[in-house]
Amino acid sequence: MAALTGKEAALFVPSGTMANLVSVLVHCDARGSEVILGDDSHIHLYENGGIATVGGVHPSPVRSNPDGTMDIDRIVAAIRSPDGVIYYPTTRLICLENTHVNSGGRCLSVEYTDRVGEIASWSRGLKLHIDGARIFNASVALGVPVDRLVKAADSVSVCLSKGLGAPVGSVIVGSKAFIDKAKFLRKTLGGGMRQVGVLCAAAHVAVRDTVGKLADDHRRAKAFAGVL
Repeated sequence: MAALTGKEAALFVPSGTMANLVSVLVHCDARGSEVILGDDSHIHLYENGGIATVGGVHPSPVRSNPDGTMDIDRIVAAIRSPDGVIYYPTTRLICLENTHVNSGGRCLSVEYTDRVGEIASWSRGLKLHIDGARIFNASVALGVPVDRLVKAADSVSVCLSKGLGAPVGSVIVGSKAFIDKAKFLRKTLGGGMRQVGVLCAAAHVAVRDTVGKLADDHRRAKAFAGVL
């Protein structure tokens, strides 16, 4: 998975929610950190507020557009000034979601992702995390290799049990230092499993055999939607 996504290392976790939670907590390792994310993103709406309840991380929701993006100027405006550090949370992370479930599975373009990555790196060293639950579907639909699509990201969560068809599991990818820290958090959250080899064997088959079938999967879905 690390090789496929162009990152140094990877870590298997039981669920996409844990993948996102671990990723946010690694980047926001000081309580009172803030993450900029879409107001109808999966992390913000459907993951039980875990970044706040477990990690003490403050969400800064930015209005999502119908195509799943957030306006660049709104992202920039949400980044806290260091002059107010005694009053405000400290912005440390920006999160994107690709594909974006609440916009009907819209794909975020590589150009948009690169632009957000540039903003993050230029703004006092912020990090960029991509909730890539269906990142392989986005890659196929856009005709852009996965490693290029997530090049700007410091971390990505990839779900194996949606379009890829594995029975269970997600993978976090990032730098070796990032994954080393993520291993400790996975253990703390109860995600370290002796039986992981059995799950990863099935996941490996899904990645090996299913990615090449996604284009046909998309074709069938469009045909089905047309009939409906």
